[in-house]
Amino acid sequence: MIERQVEIRTAGGAMSTFVVHPDRGGPFPVILFFMDAPGIREELRDMARRFATTGTYVMLPNMYYRAGVNELGPLPADPEAPARKRMYELMDSLTIPLVMDDAAALLSFAETDPMARPGSTGAVGYCMSGRYAINAAARFPSQVRAAASIYGVRLVMDEPDSPHVVCATSKAELYFACAETDRWMPSDQIDVLKSSLASQPVKAEVEVFPGTEHGFAFPQRPVYRKVAAEQHWERLNTLFRRNLG
Repeated sequence: MIERQVEIRTAGGAMSTFVVHPDRGGPFPVILFFMDAPGIREELRDMARRFATTGTYVMLPNMYYRAGVNELGPLPADPEAPARKRMYELMDSLTIPLVMDDAAALLSFAETDPMARPGSTGAVGYCMSGRYAINAAARFPSQVRAAASIYGVRLVMDEPDSPHVVCATSKAELYFACAETDRWMPSDQIDVLKSSLASQPVKAEVEVFPGTEHGFAFPQRPVYRKVAAEQHWERLNTLFRRNLG
C-alpha cells in the first residue's frame, strides 16, 4: 500500500488529506471518506486502509482545517467537558455548501493523480458526515456513482438541501445504515427517510442494524458491535464494487 498526507488547496485554505491506495494495478476508483465528529485519528486512518485493500484510492480529509484543527485527540465522555463542547462547535461550523466545495477540491486533486480514476467515485460518511456523502452524490452525479451514510445524522431537515430531499436528483446508488438505538437519528426520522426514498426514482436502501447504538462500526468505541460492523463492511464493499467497477 502507498499512503501519504497531502495538502489540498481550497477556497478556505489548505485541507490536509490522508490518501491511501494499493501500490500496483491502478488507476483505482476513488472513495471520498468523510470523517465523524471526533475528527481525524488513527482509527479512521485504519478504516481508510481497509477500504483501500479492496482496490480503491481513498481520500480522508481533515474537515476542521478552516479552524486550524488537525486532531482533537481523546475526548471525555462528559458532554459538558470543554473538549467535547469544542467538538460540537467544530461540527456545527460545517455546512453542506462548504463540504461540497471541499469535495470538489478532492475530486480535482484526484484528476491529477494517475493512480486515481475520479470518474468512478464513491462517497461514505459516518455520523455528522452521512449527509455530506449523500449530498456529494447529488452534487456530482457524473462522478459519484455510489454513496453511503453510516448512522448519519440530520438526514431529514426542513431545508432544500436535506439529504432526504436531494436524493431525488441523485443518479447514484444510495445506502443508509442506521443504528437501532440512536438519539441523533431516531426511528421516526428513519421512517420519514424511508417514505421519502420510496416516493422518489432513486435506487436506495435503508437498513437498521438490530441491537446496535450510534457508533457501532468504530472498533475503539464502547458501543462497537463486531458482527454488525463486519456486516456494514460487507455492505459497503459490495456497494462500491457493484457501482465503481
